[in-house]
Amino acid sequence: MSPQIIFGTSIAFSFVAWSIVMARYVWPMLHGLARADALRALLILHSFRFVGLAFMVPGVVSPDLPAAFAKPAAYGDIVAATLALVALASLLTRAGTPLVWIFNLWGSADLLHAFYQGYVSGLQPGDLGAGYFIPTFIVPMLLITHALVFRILLQRTGSKDL
Repeated sequence: MSPQIIFGTSIAFSFVAWSIVMARYVWPMLHGLARADALRALLILHSFRFVGLAFMVPGVVSPDLPAAFAKPAAYGDIVAATLALVALASLLTRAGTPLVWIFNLWGSADLLHAFYQGYVSGLQPGDLGAGYFIPTFIVPMLLITHALVFRILLQRTGSKDL
């Protein structure tokens, strides 16, 4: 089996597995929380997006990793982590909800852009080195949690039931 097929299969299985985890365990927990508390849990998770900086570390990734993929992915992730922390800090203020929207739009677009750049830049899975587990394990979970943030944001503001 080719490395590209293995890579794609790993990403697909990760989406399925994370969807099950989110539907079975995470969403039921978030569903019972106040809106700010549910968003807080997801924003804290996304504050770890700095892990994407690994795409810029020689020895972690191959020197052959396309810069057209690595740089936007790394810098986009650090911006997303920063936005998550800013939104988290302001969650209970008037600016909180708009900042969560900004974070969530940026973070989602950043991940989708990274998938696109990986494809158009000719990314080879082996070039990711230890970073292989970011798109195959972490990114599917992050995209699913972005969907949960959108779901929470689209609920009525005063609603405790999400």
